[in-house]
Amino acid sequence: MQQGTLMRKVKSKSWKKQRYFKLQEDCMTIWYQSKRTGKIESAFSISDVETVREGHQSEVLQSVAEEFPPERCFTIVFYGRRGNLDLVAGSAEEAQCWVQGLRQLIEPRSFPLTFALVSCTWIRDWFQKADKNKDGRMNFKEVQRLLKLMNVDMNEDHALRLFQDADKSESGTLEGEEFVLFYKALTQREEVLSLFQEFSEDGKKLTLLELVDFLREEQLEDEGTEELAMELIDKYEPSETARARHVLSADGFLMYLCSLEGSIFNPQHRVLWQDMSQPLCHYFISSSHNTYLIEDQIRGHSSIEGYIRALKRGCRCLEVDCWDGPNGEPIVYHGHTFTSKIPFREVVSTLGNSKTSWGNSSSPLPSMGMSPPSSRPQRASLSCLRVWAQGPWRRWVAQGASLSLTPQELKHKILLKGKKIGRLEDTLDGPGDEVPDVSDDDNGAEAEEERRRAKVRGTQHGSALQKDKETLAQALSDCVIYCKNVPFRGFQEARSHSRPSEISSLSEAKARKLIRDEGNEFVRHNSWQLTRVYPSGMRTDSSNYSPQEMWNVGCQIVALNFQTAGTEMDLCDGLFSQNGCCGYVLKPPFMRDEETLFNPSDPSSREGPGPITLTIQVISGQQLPKVANSKEGAIIDPLVRVEIYGVPADQAHQETKYIENNGFNPRWDETLQFQIHVPELALIRFVVEDYDKTSRNDFVGQFTLAFANIKPGYRHIHLLSKDGTSIPPSSLFVHIRITE
Repeated sequence: MQQGTLMRKVKSKSWKKQRYFKLQEDCMTIWYQSKRTGKIESAFSISDVETVREGHQSEVLQSVAEEFPPERCFTIVFYGRRGNLDLVAGSAEEAQCWVQGLRQLIEPRSFPLTFALVSCTWIRDWFQKADKNKDGRMNFKEVQRLLKLMNVDMNEDHALRLFQDADKSESGTLEGEEFVLFYKALTQREEVLSLFQEFSEDGKKLTLLELVDFLREEQLEDEGTEELAMELIDKYEPSETARARHVLSADGFLMYLCSLEGSIFNPQHRVLWQDMSQPLCHYFISSSHNTYLIEDQIRGHSSIEGYIRALKRGCRCLEVDCWDGPNGEPIVYHGHTFTSKIPFREVVSTLGNSKTSWGNSSSPLPSMGMSPPSSRPQRASLSCLRVWAQGPWRRWVAQGASLSLTPQELKHKILLKGKKIGRLEDTLDGPGDEVPDVSDDDNGAEAEEERRRAKVRGTQHGSALQKDKETLAQALSDCVIYCKNVPFRGFQEARSHSRPSEISSLSEAKARKLIRDEGNEFVRHNSWQLTRVYPSGMRTDSSNYSPQEMWNVGCQIVALNFQTAGTEMDLCDGLFSQNGCCGYVLKPPFMRDEETLFNPSDPSSREGPGPITLTIQVISGQQLPKVANSKEGAIIDPLVRVEIYGVPADQAHQETKYIENNGFNPRWDETLQFQIHVPELALIRFVVEDYDKTSRNDFVGQFTLAFANIKPGYRHIHLLSKDGTSIPPSSLFVHIRITE
């Protein structure tokens, strides 16, 4: 009997064990067993896998890079907080076989296949959980246990009736196809069937013209509707006979509504759809704070995994804090704290890995902020530059100062944001004699550190040593050719003396004060110069501030702690999930005008039409997950809250009533209505919670998107977990209307 593929499972440089890996016959489960004992160690479902990375794209595999070539290495990344699985195949061909095979299973070519795969996997997973005696059959007692596991509190008589209808063999148990029949009866979507029959003359099918009527009247599709109807039938109708007759069955109709075309997110906005030829300051840019940290700010773990995760998430501004390390090799960590340290060389290698950083060739590539090493600039700066000069990625460092660099021009390039000796023009004309400028920082910590360094430099003697230091500092400074850090001394001062190629960093508290006192001036400033905002130094737990208030005044680089899940990162993911997830979102026209009158505290200052009305009918939910760490047999009481984030006048939330004891197919049929004054800046967050009358509600799932990306009509919202990963097949079914 074939045992599977023999590969090395790697946990660290010293822990590399051989294991047999095998894809089960259902093509949905992978198990692995010890080569020595033959014992099956673990198994996982294909639905648990988020992505597969090739090469040395994890901290563990980078640590064994000298031992194993990248073409034999790959990493399986799971949804949620489950650790990565790092593997080394016996050959490059074997690795490719697994990589491509897994990708085919987790990234099918069409959404219906994804939907079918997820549903099939879900059925199988629940069957295995409820089949307590593992005999491959399920009696009625086990079915009752299954309903509890699936968040269903069903009347016993009704459950027995469904059980008996599915028990075609009259054996008193369900197996194979009988269980599938039971599951289909359990998941019957009455609200979708009712909508289908409303447009179907015979209640059994939608003709091409009937489908066109539905698309025009309800989905508000007004261009190429007949062609779209034909495409939907060809794509989602499971019956070949129905496809040949150009009709859509109820099953096909449901598959369409559950597909990408039936999602609330406009599919045309998932690709790169915005103008990418405008100056950098005209875009919101996905940005992270202390990217290397994956835990807290004081004792947390530093890891290149932080960079990999941020880049995969679409982040385009990364932070690298360089400090002197042993043997003249710089290190990266949160200075003056107890966080762990990683070699700067490993960070550079990670950023230089094209599969990590530039996986989407159509995406503009990241700018990167770098703080130089501290007290021994001679050795540290030299080794920094040596590292930067090595490797094929050197060509990606942007060369040549420009006052209007655009994301389009910066494709496949890296910008260094940092301090600089002299003016930017000196990079091209020759060295300057100016002391490096210092950005504002929380409690003046960075400024104080720079003053300390300057004092050390001022007390050094010896012309040879001084000349060497200046040469090295100048060489490092010359890498900064666009985003030169300058201190912020007020909007008037910036307008008079600063350049568009410069950037100021502000703490969240300082930015908030400027928003409150000089909102319009802040918007104008951000129309021609970049501003970076970073979390307060008091956020030692790596918590986040709300990015929305910073976006309201046009701040481009709003740095967040990507490792911390919560509403703030939901908003970040929601804004940047559009435009091909490239990490750049074009600001609205009134925020790109240097003479704009817009002030977020006064919505009437926005030029354009008046407020719009957003009407959301929350109809139903499907297969909502249980609350983490809930008691066995506990069933959620779900409610839906819709939250609006935007300018202060638009901040609002409303919620439905809760449905008692039904997380499987709750029905709300409630209508919520909002007035939105500045829709261009609004984000909509849908949250499902488990109601608790004695304590705080528990989080179940969420989905966030920009108002501009909403597709009106009958739509499904595919929910995400607290850390932003998919939780199939959990969804909400809603009806959206937008009126002026």
